[in-house]
Amino acid sequence: MNDLANITSPNPGPALQAGPVPESSLRVLLAGNPNSGKTSIFNALSGARQRVGNYPGVTVEKREGRFRDGDVEVELLDLPGTYSLSSYSPEERVAQEELLDAGADVVVVVVDSTTLKRSLVLLAQVMLLGANPVLCMNMSDEARRAGQEIDTAMLEELLGFPVVETVGHRAVGIDHLKRAIARAANTPVQRSRLVLGNLLETAIDSLASLLEDAGLATTGHRWLALKLLLGGEGTRALRGAPDLHEVGANWSMALREAETRRRAIQSRTGLDVSLYVMECYYGFVDGLLRQVVRKAPREDAREMSDRIDSVVVNRLLGIPIFLVLMYAIFWVTFTLGEYPMGWLEWGFGRLGALVGSLWPMGSDSALRSLLVDGIIGGVGGVVVFLPNILLLFLGLAFLEDSGYMARAAFLVDRLMHRFGLHGQSFIPMMTGFGCSIPGIMATRTLANERDRLTTMMVLPLMSCGARLPIYMLLIPAFFPAHLRAPALWLIYMVGIVLALVLALLLRRSFLKGEDAPFVMELPPYRMPTARAVFLKMLERSSLYLRKAGTIILAISIVMWAATSFPRLEDHQVDKDLAAGTLKIVEPIQGGEGESSSSFTGSSGLSGVPVLLDPHEYQRRRTAEELRYSLAGRIGTAIEPVIRPLGFDWKIGTAILGAFTAKEVFVAQMGIVYSLGQTDETSQELREVLTRDYSPLVGVSLMLFLLIAFPCMATFAITRRESGSWKWALLQSGGLTALGYLVALLVYQVGSLFT
Repeated sequence: MNDLANITSPNPGPALQAGPVPESSLRVLLAGNPNSGKTSIFNALSGARQRVGNYPGVTVEKREGRFRDGDVEVELLDLPGTYSLSSYSPEERVAQEELLDAGADVVVVVVDSTTLKRSLVLLAQVMLLGANPVLCMNMSDEARRAGQEIDTAMLEELLGFPVVETVGHRAVGIDHLKRAIARAANTPVQRSRLVLGNLLETAIDSLASLLEDAGLATTGHRWLALKLLLGGEGTRALRGAPDLHEVGANWSMALREAETRRRAIQSRTGLDVSLYVMECYYGFVDGLLRQVVRKAPREDAREMSDRIDSVVVNRLLGIPIFLVLMYAIFWVTFTLGEYPMGWLEWGFGRLGALVGSLWPMGSDSALRSLLVDGIIGGVGGVVVFLPNILLLFLGLAFLEDSGYMARAAFLVDRLMHRFGLHGQSFIPMMTGFGCSIPGIMATRTLANERDRLTTMMVLPLMSCGARLPIYMLLIPAFFPAHLRAPALWLIYMVGIVLALVLALLLRRSFLKGEDAPFVMELPPYRMPTARAVFLKMLERSSLYLRKAGTIILAISIVMWAATSFPRLEDHQVDKDLAAGTLKIVEPIQGGEGESSSSFTGSSGLSGVPVLLDPHEYQRRRTAEELRYSLAGRIGTAIEPVIRPLGFDWKIGTAILGAFTAKEVFVAQMGIVYSLGQTDETSQELREVLTRDYSPLVGVSLMLFLLIAFPCMATFAITRRESGSWKWALLQSGGLTALGYLVALLVYQVGSLFT
């Protein structure tokens, strides 16, 4: 019979759930360093039965999966990758809390077999927690190719729990790992065989005894004792234990004992206690490896990676190579992505036409408008970017799994650090030039919460692809041909400079605090597997659809309502038509045509009516309806506020529409000017802009649209990724205030010289 199906009720150890383990259920945690192949092990165990989300309150990915072995359903939780349990980053805090919460039957510690000396330190910390571990030595094929030989039987005997060798990306050793999990679950947890030296062990045992007397001996009391020794008074109580500050004299005695032991260790060793504890961990690992390593890896095992690094991390060549690679990803994303985007646009257009055809032609049904313009248009506006998202994440996943992304972070770290960020922030910011949504989602790769939030806050200042239609409309309208390229380059550079300056200000105000240690590991280069890259791309893309789609749809419906209601019953153009001051005529084919695009609202010379073609008549009705709608009224109401920037109600109304998506600004200006459907190449729209506004207004407008009010999709993603409305509102409100201030200064100061 299958091993997992034979699980009996083991004695509940420190990391086991109180009471017997149900025969039909088993909870397993996967812990490990970044780049140890832990996610490959997770994918191999769970297959397609997995889901990805966020831990409540933090932007840390939570992967959960399941697999059935016989009659037993095994629940897997892939903990965030962490080098230690020292609670620096959100990932480390989440991993520590999950391990301390006594809800796991087995903890599988995944280590990189090629870097055992470093990787086994995490195992030692898990052992100190009192967990029920299984050691998974992943990438064992690479270790063997490097010449390393390990006596795994001896290692298992010394540790006292199962040890398994695996190759995660090829699913080698997974069946052995499943049997090891079953064996660990069936075996009562023994006292940890972790030995940290007499001096430290004596201090831990003394503090652990006091914690037992204080009623804190339920789980992990040796780990809590070590935290007290390190000065971790704020360590939270474990599940089911009393609050640390409500246990009276025994707790105070434990604090005094911890201070005494800390001073004694520092006096005897001459080291800070945290450094001494780390030395003890490495001492345990060194002693263990001396017993089990039969043949050490060759010194030239990383020779190929080092040879590649001599070029790609070269001081002179590194940055150009990085820029070429990122340009290649952008090119693939936004060139090849155009074709499936066109198909999706066509598909949603056909769907809208099909739904619209259910009503008679020319129908003014609100339900039809809601379905076609609000719901189908809103969903289509999100889904149409899916090909870009898929291609972008495909390229980034390939660079991450190959090991190159760590090199990219290393290359730009020094420059970014001057602005309060780490090198890893540069990747999401580069992504933001394509679209802010995947850029904000890419901040998940940042280990530090402050870095993540800072990058998220300033990322909308990168000129995304949605702003390009605005620039392509306004720059030719207000700049001569020889100044257009410099103007476009300058607007992009303004965004970059503002983002860096704003990041520095945020780190010195809202997000100030000491930087968490940033360990930059350069793993050996590996050829990513198609399955791992595909799963990573699929996970992140599905998050884009799930998280952005619902909120964007809701806001799209709100914007539809704002531009559709209240409805105008009496149109001025109809009154003029009835009064005879207007006349609708069909344009003469092949001739000059008799229609006029100008409207005075009265009769022409000698009482001759103004002639309009049917399209112009409909455009004027639409413009009247827009101004009468809630959005038009708001545009008119805010005109006194935006007038100091050089804007009028027409620009104000178009700006409101641009909140849904920046490129909507162009179409909204076409509606305001009764020009019908327009795009950035519309010469007629450029001409009326040149007629009605000065180049100074054009510059002020471009800067305002660059900086102010991120689109609703960006707002929605920021809300989801930050886990708080506060940060989304701060981003939107702060950037809008900054955009207003910059545009105001440019227009008012410029007005003094023009």
